[in-house]
Amino acid sequence: MPGLLSLATAVPPHELRTEDVIREATSIFAGRHKDFERLMPVFSNSGIQRRFSVRPYDWFRHDQGWPERTAAFIEGACALFADVSAKALGEAGLKASEIDTIVMVSSTGVATPSIEARMMSSLGFRDDVKRVPVFGLGCAGGVSGLSLAARLAKAEPGSNVLLVVIELCTLAFRPDEMSKSNIIATALFGDGAAACVVSTNGNVLGRFEHAGEHTWPGTTDVMGWRLDDQGFGAIFSRSIPELALNDLRPAANGFLGRHKLSLDDVSRFCFHPGGAKVVEALETAFATGQGALANEREVLRDFGNMSAPTVLFVMERELARPLPGRHFVSALGPGFTASFITMLH
Repeated sequence: MPGLLSLATAVPPHELRTEDVIREATSIFAGRHKDFERLMPVFSNSGIQRRFSVRPYDWFRHDQGWPERTAAFIEGACALFADVSAKALGEAGLKASEIDTIVMVSSTGVATPSIEARMMSSLGFRDDVKRVPVFGLGCAGGVSGLSLAARLAKAEPGSNVLLVVIELCTLAFRPDEMSKSNIIATALFGDGAAACVVSTNGNVLGRFEHAGEHTWPGTTDVMGWRLDDQGFGAIFSRSIPELALNDLRPAANGFLGRHKLSLDDVSRFCFHPGGAKVVEALETAFATGQGALANEREVLRDFGNMSAPTVLFVMERELARPLPGRHFVSALGPGFTASFITMLH
């Protein structure tokens, strides 16, 4: 059974405090978006106190198109890759040369060659390391990436798989777009990275048990990117808290049931905290009790919604507690898809 040898996280250098974001957003949107005043409470009710970005405020005050956004993505993602992979390798007690496969997950920028290819030589990875760049999973990418890394480690027993998840959501900020989706994205999203080493060998933080996904038909418009000549534009066409409240638990029950388990067999939960209302919906749907998802709220407060890495920030806090049992890990992403993992800690 493959296990998690290490889990590390990292953020870029520029801190965005919510009170400053509100001031910046007001200077950009006030008087231009007819619903901006009505949507202003999204910022103060987000449950977020600060976030981090690969670029300072001044960068966002200027028009940025695909070339500028792509250059910022490559520079920022390469720096975070170096930082977070070194942390994960150090925690696992491994050298870069001992990694056999790199899984690189990101949906907030386009780079060909991909980020791991740009960085592997300078960081000491072997030239025969297998590369698996993954795009398009959005917020579900952290859990789906873990599932993929575990399957690859299981397929080659004794090999070491490095998973790196990097999302630079702030680069999709659009001062030119007066849409509700853009304002919500401006209120919620931050940048961050996580990395882990997965193997069938070594001392582990937890062992992967089962993994799966559930994609609801007719929901491809719920969440995603719209592409135009300026870059990515956020799409939120339905209430994601409502979907989390009404639809996620039946899908989770189906996943667990296929493995002859139920929610009664789960000791701890780790969810992707998409926003404060999503966390509330998850507590209600899974009957955890109000306030039970404290790690999710703390990560959201301190880092915002970083898309795919966010649930790994939650896992990092959860695994730090020496509490044995079965962990249920889940995230929602474009598709519209729920990704699931169970782990034994």
